[in-house]
Amino acid sequence: MIVNGQKVDLEVQVADEGNYPERSLFYWSKEFSTGINEGQDYKLLPRTIVISILGFNQFSNPDKFYHEFQCLEVTTHQPLTDKMVLQFYELDKLPPLDDNEGEGKNLWLQLFNAETEEELAEIEKLGVSVMNEALQAYRHVSASDEFIVMERMRSKARHDEAQALNHARQQAIEERDEHWRSVAEENEKLRQQLAVFRANQNS
Repeated sequence: MIVNGQKVDLEVQVADEGNYPERSLFYWSKEFSTGINEGQDYKLLPRTIVISILGFNQFSNPDKFYHEFQCLEVTTHQPLTDKMVLQFYELDKLPPLDDNEGEGKNLWLQLFNAETEEELAEIEKLGVSVMNEALQAYRHVSASDEFIVMERMRSKARHDEAQALNHARQQAIEERDEHWRSVAEENEKLRQQLAVFRANQNS
């Protein structure tokens, strides 16, 4: 989407499936490379921002939930360009809700992070009009038949994915055990053959 002349890609990643920094760079490159049409000047490429909202901790600092990366020279920190921006928000590190009063961006993140009706009610108690409008819209949509069907489909997809992963792990364990059983049997055969050979040598 285009916001104030900037190209913005919003990504929400609930679980850590590995290599997320590389994935965010890939997302950015796809968005940036399609910012102009064939034959247009490179200077028309828009500032491109990938915003990643993460349901896991990607970075080690326990007190910092927001991280922004740009392309800088390694010693002077001089920016190469302002057109490359990667922003990360780690939901698990958000400050308590009481600390977010008046911080619109943090409140939106709390809304992303809310999992129960009680947590939504706590946001509503702050009396921020735009947040209450968002909550009303969310409740209206979530009560629709289409939303309920979609949620059931998503839930089934998550269960199916977990089942597939567990099955693959179990299969890998069984294949590993079978491999080492075969190795042990082969070693035992070699040991017996060696014993027979030595016995023949001594006779």
